[in-house]
Amino acid sequence: MGDNAIFLPAVAMAVLTFVVWWRMYATRIAQMKREGIHPQAVATSAQATAKLTDSRAADNFRNLFELPVLFYLALVVAAQAQLSTTAVLVLAWLFVALRVVHSWIQCTYNKVMHRFYVYVTGGMVMWTLWGVLGYGLLRG
Repeated sequence: MGDNAIFLPAVAMAVLTFVVWWRMYATRIAQMKREGIHPQAVATSAQATAKLTDSRAADNFRNLFELPVLFYLALVVAAQAQLSTTAVLVLAWLFVALRVVHSWIQCTYNKVMHRFYVYVTGGMVMWTLWGVLGYGLLRG
């Protein structure tokens, strides 16, 4: 495996975050133009919540800075502790794939239970990743 292979899932997550960021601004700007909402009318989160009706991309953008923070840290730990095994890489890519599906659900049709199942599965993959890393660290 290449020395930097462990960081490729992080790049993929950054690309996903970038795509959701663009979608968030595209939907917000489109609604503001369509409804004539002045930018100052959505200066605070409370004002934005009251005026902007489609918050799916914004909600997902925030989600990408919650559980994935532990994912990014896991990749750094794996790299620093030289624990970038095939199992770690498979778990990392599986987590990324599940986050892509989660983002797609939330930014499109947003069926809560579909999103929930993908979220929980992704969480279990991430906790398994940490279990593998913890075991590797304890083994020294």
